[in-house]
Amino acid sequence: MKYIATLILSFNFFFVHAESLEFLEAEVLSLKNSSPERILFVGNSYLYYNDSLHNHVRRMAEERFPERTKMTAYKSATIGGSRLSHHNLDHLLDSKNIGLKKNFELVILQGGSSEPLSEDGRHAFYRQVEEKVEMIRAKEGEALLYMIHAYVPPHELYDPKMIEKIRYTYLKAANDYDAMVAPIGIAYMNAYKANPDIKLHKFFDGTHPNILGTYLSACVLYATIFKKPSSEVQYNYFGEISNEDQKFLQDIADETVKEFFKR
Repeated sequence: MKYIATLILSFNFFFVHAESLEFLEAEVLSLKNSSPERILFVGNSYLYYNDSLHNHVRRMAEERFPERTKMTAYKSATIGGSRLSHHNLDHLLDSKNIGLKKNFELVILQGGSSEPLSEDGRHAFYRQVEEKVEMIRAKEGEALLYMIHAYVPPHELYDPKMIEKIRYTYLKAANDYDAMVAPIGIAYMNAYKANPDIKLHKFFDGTHPNILGTYLSACVLYATIFKKPSSEVQYNYFGEISNEDQKFLQDIADETVKEFFKR
């Protein structure tokens, strides 16, 4: 899918000149543990819509690694409309508080949708990432930042340049604190550019993902975490995702991850 790489390169060129935000590339290209069994998702409604993102990633992983199914533990802690500062991560990382005997190997952090839109919001996000990454490492886990997607119409704050601010915000935070980023927002952008007719957002608000958006996010996370193409997975939400949409979204996810991490 050469057209996806072309889209990413075009985006990179444009981003350098947008709003004086420095162009950044990912510095952490893989997790130390590429086969985590205990994963915690921390975020807001972007994660819990459509049967919860952690369930989709878990089902993909269990299909690919059936021998580890009994050992896996995927948990999701979400607060509607939340920013990172709203989460009591110290409580969550003491895993016995939420029913696990062992601590999480990987913690996925998703910030509020408006945080990248202002300088104050970005700096608040950076402080929270620094604090929470340190807490995760103190528990011998790894952190993965979930790069959010941008708004689309009819959202009142729709801005075609929003993804540039998101990309910069998440990459700066990750690079500054030696963490990894999952390029979900970039995958959304690539999908819309490759097929303007596809719908990844709820039609009524332009911010929350629909099931195709959630599936795309799950594919990006699968490819990012396990360093394997999502196209090797047959899981299609029990037939709810058509074969055509599944192939398109898996290809977008895999090419986006490959380009983003130079794999």
